[in-house]
Amino acid sequence: MALFGALFLTLLAGAHAELPGCKIRITSKALELVKQEGLRFLEQELETITIPDVRGREGQFYYNISEVKVTELQLTYSELHFQPEQELMLQITNASLGLRFQRQLLYWFLYDGGYINASAEGVSIRTALELSRDPTGRMKVSNVSCQAFVSRMHAAFGGTFKKVYEFLSTFIISGMRFLLNQQICPVLHHAGIVLLNSLLDTVPVRSPVDEFIGIDYSLLKDPVASSSNLDMDFRGAFFPLVVGNWSLPNQAVEPQLQEEERMVYVAFSEFFFDSAMESYFRAGVLRLSLVGDKVPHNMDVLLRATFFGSLVLLSPAVIDSPLKLELRVTAPPRCTIKPSGTTIYVTASVTIALVPPNQPEVQLSSMIMDARLGAKMALQGKALRTQLDLRKFRIYSNQSAFESLALIPLQAPLKTMLQIAVMPMLNERTRRGVQIPLPEGMSFVREVVTNHAGFLTIGADLHFVKGLREVIEKNHPAYARDPQASSAPPPSMTAA
Repeated sequence: MALFGALFLTLLAGAHAELPGCKIRITSKALELVKQEGLRFLEQELETITIPDVRGREGQFYYNISEVKVTELQLTYSELHFQPEQELMLQITNASLGLRFQRQLLYWFLYDGGYINASAEGVSIRTALELSRDPTGRMKVSNVSCQAFVSRMHAAFGGTFKKVYEFLSTFIISGMRFLLNQQICPVLHHAGIVLLNSLLDTVPVRSPVDEFIGIDYSLLKDPVASSSNLDMDFRGAFFPLVVGNWSLPNQAVEPQLQEEERMVYVAFSEFFFDSAMESYFRAGVLRLSLVGDKVPHNMDVLLRATFFGSLVLLSPAVIDSPLKLELRVTAPPRCTIKPSGTTIYVTASVTIALVPPNQPEVQLSSMIMDARLGAKMALQGKALRTQLDLRKFRIYSNQSAFESLALIPLQAPLKTMLQIAVMPMLNERTRRGVQIPLPEGMSFVREVVTNHAGFLTIGADLHFVKGLREVIEKNHPAYARDPQASSAPPPSMTAA
């Protein structure tokens, strides 16, 4: 009985789980590019290591090592890979750190000082970033685990007291190596929890697209890592800004990502586009009104000739009034994605009326328009853009079949007017595009769009248009350079 109850609850939870409208997969092919940029960032962060002064006394010799700075990072081997449950793992082996510090030695009344270069060799770092969804639906680095170890250090002492420094080097070098071991992991923890999270804060979660609608890219669950990729499920739903808490139920086919040949794949379901069009519909902007001179002259003449029988029954003062042509979408347009292409179905009412000055409008006719639009999607930079074209068009009367026959001469002129006047207006708006949930400083290149049954996928490669440091300093200008200022874990899981 308990087993049946557990099975029922599992099925119930699955039935109510929200389907994603947008999915993103980052494959292992992107990690080499990410690693190159990440190691540059890591080297800059390690340069912020602050090591306390090393002071001591041996007999009558007093020594002080201060102003220890990391000057460079040299890598022999490094690997960045996905790891289930740990998400992202960076391993550095047999690296070396260049150091520079000030030495001071006092023996009775004799003093020696100056700067000297040193190296930390056999540096091993193993750090893992755990990614999760925070309460707002944003992806965050939730935990950083770290192991770091410096196996040996060397300092080339010289000068008058060279023999003395060589005698004291055992104490000096051991102390510096111990302190350096304790400083690497706090720096990496600060870089992950504070700085990388400020980079992830640049990913749009719930933001306006234009003055009418917004987009919700909330993560629906924690990112899922496998040995070869990282998958993220986003809500991918538009909403009208005037009704911010409205959402369209997602009943579309869930997009699937199977490919791994490119660095990144983005998938959009029909729901993604349906929610955009329904949001515009609810915002009340899917309408067009042409009055007077806005109506093309040839169309004006044709409409007056078509409805001449109605015009002759009107008073002379009304007959010469400006003509009004109004198109209004009567139901939210719907999108259908097939391997052969993407189609948008639109139903609208077409009202033709006269607008006499200071008098109520005089309606001449009202008809129904069915249109079928072809949609071509493209990913440029990190914006999804759409190009629309009018494929099929027909008008008919919802009053009688006879009136529908009378409207046949209007078919071609109205279609031409839509192609000349309406489609350019629509494409001007859709070409602005909507941003893909990607951090600032990154974009897509070499995109390939593939249609499937109920969803489309876009495969692309990643490109850094800005360095990580540049983006972080722009969005987190007052970050603490001292990693000790952050809430860091114990310095290292490996003792010196």
